[in-house]
Amino acid sequence: MNETIRVLKERRSIRKYKKEQISQEQLNLILEAGMYAPTGMGAQSPIMVVAQDEKLIKKLSRLNAKYTGNPDDDPFYGAPTVIIVLADSTRHTYIEDGSLVMGNLMNAAYSLGVDSCWIHRAREMFEDEEGKALLKEWGIDEKYVGIGNCILGYRDCEYPEPKPRKEDYVIRV
Repeated sequence: MNETIRVLKERRSIRKYKKEQISQEQLNLILEAGMYAPTGMGAQSPIMVVAQDEKLIKKLSRLNAKYTGNPDDDPFYGAPTVIIVLADSTRHTYIEDGSLVMGNLMNAAYSLGVDSCWIHRAREMFEDEEGKALLKEWGIDEKYVGIGNCILGYRDCEYPEPKPRKEDYVIRV
């Protein structure tokens, strides 16, 4: 089977991580894959913010958990790396652009032996006053909105089985 197709078919979202940090080489390759995601008109509207500091990740996790209905949860599942994907909301395709970056990040991670999961609620996190303050601290313009949080690490669980594909996924006309 073609390697790209294999990666796309085998990658799964992981929700339990070891504390061990991914290598800088892996991180750099994953980020590079994100940089090469297609974007509308080639505008490259997304940006990626990398967090590997445990204290900052806990702060981000707590901020995300405010919107889960369970504020004591860890929606980042103990992952040692978080890549926050934001996109320039003045671009018409910013949501699609950021979503393609997220997909590239997760698929590249799997191809390198790193596990991942898309954690939603990035929009809410950075519409929150605490989130806005973080963006300001990081020097990021307020026109950038959260698309997703890509958590990365090495799984500390069994690898999930894929769900069967629904029968009407493809309609040929």
